[in-house]
Amino acid sequence: MKLVFATSNQNKINEVNRILGSDVELEGTSLEIEEIQSLNPAKVAEEKAKAYYKVLKTPLIVEDTSLNFNALNGLPGPYINDFSKALNNKGLINLLSSADNRRAIAQVTFCLILDENNIHTFEGKVEGDISTEERGNNGFGWDPIFIPLGQGKTFAEMIDSEKDVYSMRAKALSLLQQYLSANLF
Repeated sequence: MKLVFATSNQNKINEVNRILGSDVELEGTSLEIEEIQSLNPAKVAEEKAKAYYKVLKTPLIVEDTSLNFNALNGLPGPYINDFSKALNNKGLINLLSSADNRRAIAQVTFCLILDENNIHTFEGKVEGDISTEERGNNGFGWDPIFIPLGQGKTFAEMIDSEKDVYSMRAKALSLLQQYLSANLF
């Protein structure tokens, strides 16, 4: 099956392709749309999917990523992309410099839209901690500062197959793949 993945982030495209395997052929897009602002990632993903579908008129998936710091009452949450751009990983670490609680929840919400009336969301979460320093060179974004619960390595210190065991993206994509297998293949 061919789907548009509404992102121009080649790192995300590569990771999603690796996790989904050959059953789904993904094509990225450079189309940019205005995102709604909300602390509800499912709402953000669904509205983003509808906006992309309105323009592209083809089956597609969108992803919304959140990183919720317990010490900051869930912030940056779905605003992690803007926080990362403004602060980078060192700045994100500094947000917790005086906090005893470094626990965080990483969440990915995928929204699959096949047509205007056929919209499905799939969510993956992983609990972990924010490192006190950047560690590792694999991955992208905040992978160098997120340590899945019970692990001693950041996502960026893990090889891809190891990261996929813990990854919130892999969890959400597993649900998406199950849906596609049961309903479209």
